[in-house]
Amino acid sequence: MSSNSTAPHLPEDPLKDLINENFIQYASYVIRDRAIPQLEDGLKPVQRRILHALYEKDDGRFNKVANIVGHCMQYHPHGDASIEDALVNLVNRSYLIEGQGNFGNVLTGDPAAASRYIECRLTDLARNELFNPKLTQYVPSYDGRNQEPVILPSKLPLLLMLGSEGIAVGLSTRILPHNFVELLKAQIAILQDKRFRLLPDFPQGGLMDASEYGHGNGKVKVRAKIEKRDNNKLVIREIPFSTTTESVISSIEDAAKKRKLKIRSISDFTAASAEIVIVLSPGEDQDKAISALYHFSQCEVVIHANCVVIQGERPVQMDVQQIIRANTDELVGLLKRQLEIRESELTEELHRKTLIQLFIEHRIYKRIEDCGTYEAVQQTVLRGLKALRVELAREITLDDVEMLLGLQIKRISKFDLKKNQEEKVKIIQELKEVRKNLKRLIPYTINYLEDLLEKYGKTYKRRTQLTTAEEIDVRELTANELAIAYDRDRGFLGSDVKADAAFRCSPLDRLLVVWESGRYQMIPPPDKLFVDKDVIFFEIYDRDKIFTIVYSTAKAAFIKRFAFGGAIMNRDYFCAQEGAKIRLITDRAVAEVRLKYRHVKGARIDEQTFAAAAIQVRGPKARGIQVTKRTVTSASAK
Repeated sequence: MSSNSTAPHLPEDPLKDLINENFIQYASYVIRDRAIPQLEDGLKPVQRRILHALYEKDDGRFNKVANIVGHCMQYHPHGDASIEDALVNLVNRSYLIEGQGNFGNVLTGDPAAASRYIECRLTDLARNELFNPKLTQYVPSYDGRNQEPVILPSKLPLLLMLGSEGIAVGLSTRILPHNFVELLKAQIAILQDKRFRLLPDFPQGGLMDASEYGHGNGKVKVRAKIEKRDNNKLVIREIPFSTTTESVISSIEDAAKKRKLKIRSISDFTAASAEIVIVLSPGEDQDKAISALYHFSQCEVVIHANCVVIQGERPVQMDVQQIIRANTDELVGLLKRQLEIRESELTEELHRKTLIQLFIEHRIYKRIEDCGTYEAVQQTVLRGLKALRVELAREITLDDVEMLLGLQIKRISKFDLKKNQEEKVKIIQELKEVRKNLKRLIPYTINYLEDLLEKYGKTYKRRTQLTTAEEIDVRELTANELAIAYDRDRGFLGSDVKADAAFRCSPLDRLLVVWESGRYQMIPPPDKLFVDKDVIFFEIYDRDKIFTIVYSTAKAAFIKRFAFGGAIMNRDYFCAQEGAKIRLITDRAVAEVRLKYRHVKGARIDEQTFAAAAIQVRGPKARGIQVTKRTVTSASAK
């Protein structure tokens, strides 16, 4: 091949390029505009649009949810169902939207009534802390007919207050809800440069072990709150987050069918709070039943958290502490901008009142009577005020002149100098306070958070109780669940075999089965397994237990002591030589073994005793100690 040759030109594939480009756009859209919440205000687009629609319609009275959904559809291009579902979810979180009517039940999982029957409005918390058009950037809606906010100027850490879940293309997020009071206290701790810790708080309550929470990217174990009543009743008062009473009851019934739990009846009396009454079978221990409920039903769930948010314009992985610190920085920035806007408004108001006062007090309006043109009028007013510039907050503009020339004669004639001066004093005092707060922004923010705590702290108390979940020994809990029997006549072994039970075990146990030939296996407890008729030993497998065994071959008999050790499930192993027959196997402590031999002519003895306790313990493959070459007919130990 020539050195000047080039690689072959690949043909263009416009369809492939189109699909790749469209898929990237689709993935970006799903991530940014549907599934993943924004860090700055903690909301997904549908939630932001719902709140904006409520703010536009807000007059203090309740609005039909159907009306709010319809109004929101001019901002949200995905239909009414997604809007209604998101609105109902926000109402059930109780922080931002107040509902009137049937909004479903987070405990039972019952759906909300139709949107035409239920009403909602903004809460005072949302109305006062989420909106400020002066701080809000707006963009055209999807059809260009309206303006919607890019981000709400939220002064609340909504992302951690509400929590969030979403699945996008290639990533997902699950941020658990936290307690309102604890979040605000954490923000105060950040501003005071103190340590803090944040843990989830769920609306359903329950008990939570957050030892593996890992600042929001680990997991928590949440349990139902179960009370004992009488001698044979249990009452579930609170259920874990992400479950309903229906799913909890269904899981308990499944556990009972699988004989993990013995109950006589289960009743659901849930209304405003959860109340599931379980009647246990006679003789059942309540503590053991509670442990079984935690392990075998949805009375205990493990919830994994994964904090992925949109920061700026791209998704990022964060933890709870990073999120609350970012929210605190956002709060300080919003309060600063709010103070700066107020400072500008007060300065302008003071300038306006001073202008009016000077215009009237120094009778500048009298000087325009002889002016022939409007331009001359403007210049006359400007010259008259420039001599008094020292009393003004800023330079005089033509807009100021237009404002003065627009004053009504009635207002000029009835101007109250004293009242105007009093209003100016109030403005100056407020202006001083605003400027003082701008210089002391951190203390001002702390005071703001403390005011919120004082106003709303009693309303939003922690519902989920912090605890440390004790590890449940499931093997101990189910130790007597299965009765293992062996039908020697038919060769079946298992818990469903019709024969006298040899012992009871747990489904988590493993069984050791030994045949006369020395073959052995480790198997899970079977329901009914054909093992043949020559099984000589079976019990719960214990790798460290010491066995004493006597086996014979065609040429000799052997005694050995050993432990079975590790084994792979359902795999054949041998603890005796090929062609051997086990005469004795026991896991009891053995002092000596007595062997009986086949009688032969000239033999002086037909049985013999050997000390076994001193034999060294070896592995199952060891041959053992040869004790005789005679044919052994039976062996016993004592």
